[in-house]
Amino acid sequence: MQSSDPVRVYLVLAFVQSVCFSLFFTVQLVYHATVIGLDPLQMILVGTVLEIVCFVFEVPTGVVADVHSRRLSVLIGLALMACSYALEGGVAQFWAALVSQVLWGLGYTFTSGAHQAWITDEIGEAAAGPVFLRYRKAWLLGGVTGTLLAAGLALVHIRIPMLLAGLGMFVLVAVLAIVMPERHMRAAPRERSTFRQMTSTARAGLRLAVASPVVRVILLISLITGLAAEAYDRLAVPSVLARFEFPQVLGAEQPAFWFGVSGLIGMLISVAAAEVFGRRFARFLGDGVPARLLAGLSAIDIAALAVFAVCGHLWLAFAMMWVRRVLATISEPVQTAWLNRGLEPTVRATVLSMTGQANSIGQAAGGPVFGVIGTALSLTAALVGSAGLLTPIVALYGRFGARERVPLRRRARRDP
Repeated sequence: MQSSDPVRVYLVLAFVQSVCFSLFFTVQLVYHATVIGLDPLQMILVGTVLEIVCFVFEVPTGVVADVHSRRLSVLIGLALMACSYALEGGVAQFWAALVSQVLWGLGYTFTSGAHQAWITDEIGEAAAGPVFLRYRKAWLLGGVTGTLLAAGLALVHIRIPMLLAGLGMFVLVAVLAIVMPERHMRAAPRERSTFRQMTSTARAGLRLAVASPVVRVILLISLITGLAAEAYDRLAVPSVLARFEFPQVLGAEQPAFWFGVSGLIGMLISVAAAEVFGRRFARFLGDGVPARLLAGLSAIDIAALAVFAVCGHLWLAFAMMWVRRVLATISEPVQTAWLNRGLEPTVRATVLSMTGQANSIGQAAGGPVFGVIGTALSLTAALVGSAGLLTPIVALYGRFGARERVPLRRRARRDP
């Protein structure tokens, strides 16, 4: 690998981080439910701690990336995530799970927006859209590798993949510290104090968020998505564990193994979907308005969540999880490229971080509510409620797309 090739560095970052991510998160929720023994409300509270940390630190760490260094921000974030993986895999206690989420959330906020802003600075806005899709493909391929490892290692002991994830992240940080370049960053103007720098950059990002229709819509969608997200993110696995029996492997049910198998299938389908989308619909990653596409994908996603919540067959539930993964694979790079177009380089990471903060606000507010519903009523009720809460997203994308079609029609009438 050459340090002068930022695209290659970016794709290696995606692949290795995804391997570690999948090693850890393939088994984490099963670990919470079966080893630590968390109830639905505790599962949600673990996620709520994470989202509070993301809410508090999302914009400040984004400003650090804009004012000082995208590269440094990414390295700090990955190191904190490595500590999180090692702690939670090493200590099977509720408090360790909470502290781990603090570390992971803080690490995530350092990387959120920073790595997208870094690659955009290094290669330019015009080239960034296709690279975001390549990043997603590399992430998916890393996920396949990590999930295979997690499923196999979990048969030995569920903690092994979690600890290996921490070790892998530490190695990634060491390698990136050597090979990751940063030559084209346009730092925000330095003022007399770090506080003034952060305040000035944050205000500039907020002004752009208010002025830009695209940023406003995506911020609102991020908030709504966050309000509903914790129900699925934290309660989907306990819901499957409660509703279904698993085929036996080596004389036992081994749910972590079957979640690994399901995750692997979902990733393979997602890799294929990303490849087809990249070849046939690459125009959505360049100029133009992808709102109608995103509205359709959101409608399918809501339907898949509702079916997952009420279905009575294990593999149908897994299939709905695959559908949601595929939809995220397609929609995330489209939305990221759409949002990145036209952002000022000096506030790019800050504005991207604001979308993460909006999502965190939603998750911190909505998560405990769905935790109470899951504990007092049922996990199914919590999941169905979250699907209902997502429905305004379709209308938001649809209205935005309708506004943008008007000038296109007017231009068409003027053409000979």
